[in-house]
Amino acid sequence: MTMHLEGPWLTTTGKHKTKRRWASAEQKRKHDELEASWQSIKAKYAPTSKLPVKVAKKSFTPPVVVRRDTGPRLPSLDTGYKGAVNVKAPMQYTGTKVKGIGTMHKSNAVPIFTDDEAVDIAHMRR
Repeated sequence: MTMHLEGPWLTTTGKHKTKRRWASAEQKRKHDELEASWQSIKAKYAPTSKLPVKVAKKSFTPPVVVRRDTGPRLPSLDTGYKGAVNVKAPMQYTGTKVKGIGTMHKSNAVPIFTDDEAVDIAHMRR
């Protein structure tokens, strides 16, 4: 038996809130009374003015930088050379053991040491 996952359009919890219904008129009346008393208590303690409260700004003091005393500063050795750094020479194989480079599978480069290896790689199935 296979089971399927349904999309978000199928829901068992419901998306929309329904209007609140009361079991009896007595419950609705009690709720309305409590709500009215709560609103009156909130109005009693609410601030009278809606103006924003001004907050005193603190004066800015820059941070204090503490440095370690390392003694006298000694200058670096001046060799007199005022140029750029030398470029590293490109790497090249200068030996005689590797005859070439073959491709075994996709882009896999393989060194070839003998003629037999070159023939074997050429005859491999792809």
